[in-house]
Amino acid sequence: MDTRWLDDDEQKAFLGLVAVAELLPGALDAQLRRDSGLTHFEYLVLAMLSEAPERTLRMTSLAQRTNATLPRLSHVVRRLEERGLVERFPCPEDGRATNARLTSAGWDAIVAAAPGHVDTVRRLALDPLTPTQVAQLRRISDALLEVLDPDGHLTRRSG
Repeated sequence: MDTRWLDDDEQKAFLGLVAVAELLPGALDAQLRRDSGLTHFEYLVLAMLSEAPERTLRMTSLAQRTNATLPRLSHVVRRLEERGLVERFPCPEDGRATNARLTSAGWDAIVAAAPGHVDTVRRLALDPLTPTQVAQLRRISDALLEVLDPDGHLTRRSG
């Protein structure tokens, strides 16, 4: 099989994508830590719970939505529990499973953190683009996620 080497345009496009993928999470994390005392991953956990029915998800579902292993998620949820932002309890439908629920303090934390986070997302990732480019970015992201996340774990918002 012959290798299909990248041409100059492909290489520049790919290296740009890699640079954004490396730099954006750190910039989002820095803003959240500075303004809210949350890591980007903690914010993501709280946000996923805030959008769930009754602000509750099974830990396995929360792990899928945050693209985390269960051990990593359990560690972060334990820290959030210690801060009173999340609580864990046995799943009523399946005693072997554990649910995580956003507490009212967790709700207050995500409500307080969201405006600064959204402003940072806009400033760093959306405002530099035209509306046409935003639509293109959506289509590009969808195409890449079809390969990277074919089961929709990061984009599906069900139970």
